[in-house]
Amino acid sequence: MSELLSSELTLNDAGKLYHLNIGNEDIANTIILVGDQTRVKLVASFFDAITFETQHREFATITGVYQGKSISVISHGIGCDNMDIVLTEIDAAVNIDLATRKVKSGLTQLNLIRIGTCGALQAEIEVGSAIISKYAIGMDGVANFYDIPFGDKIQDGLKAFNAHMAWEKPSVIPYMAMADQGLVNLLSDLGKEGITITANGFYGPQGRSIRIPLKDENFKTKIRTFEWDGEQVLNLEMETSGLLSLAEALGHQAVTICLAIANRYNHSFVSDFEATMCQLIKNVLDKTLKL
Repeated sequence: MSELLSSELTLNDAGKLYHLNIGNEDIANTIILVGDQTRVKLVASFFDAITFETQHREFATITGVYQGKSISVISHGIGCDNMDIVLTEIDAAVNIDLATRKVKSGLTQLNLIRIGTCGALQAEIEVGSAIISKYAIGMDGVANFYDIPFGDKIQDGLKAFNAHMAWEKPSVIPYMAMADQGLVNLLSDLGKEGITITANGFYGPQGRSIRIPLKDENFKTKIRTFEWDGEQVLNLEMETSGLLSLAEALGHQAVTICLAIANRYNHSFVSDFEATMCQLIKNVLDKTLKL
């Protein structure tokens, strides 16, 4: 197998992956992903022991032991552009021999659980409740740069979404991805399952207009009224489609569970959600013990 070029698989002077500063022995097979780098220490505060810790830019990593299980927590920052970096480098950390720059003969499958925040789109979803992304529709474009063989069911879902949106001149080319059903089932009693829209920005791309007018004032209404496979569009956020699509392409299992801190339908918002987030983190960590 050919050696990966240094311009493609970028390593630092210590021989570790450039952005995350992690090597072949630094992360566990079960990984909690969080957007906010300060939340890494919050997750790790539940660990019984810490075995590895590093940070480079917004990418913080802590590996530790929770009730006898090795778990890593890694921050990915905001957006699917960052998720592209994080998924590629954590896969490389377990599936590429960094010393030889060659793909290993035996591949490791990771369990990836993103714990994030989001805006709810349905009236009945209260702020402070959790949403599990069974499907994600990506408006970010990251997966469109890869040759990912999405199945017929997902392709049918995407066609239904595009027909529902009735694009006159779409600003993006959407794609659709599916969470690992086993992980969805694992978390099922922690939140409501549904479809997530992953946006490529926080303001205009999520239907917010502060001083610049929107091209489509009905964007939020259109997405919140889409239903497919018995599921509604429940929320908006900025990372899940990238996580699910890249994880599937790389042979990993992934899911997202988000705390709704805003409801875009009834215009409610909560800024003090630390206690609720702590409880969600603890609940998810307890669930990982079954993996």
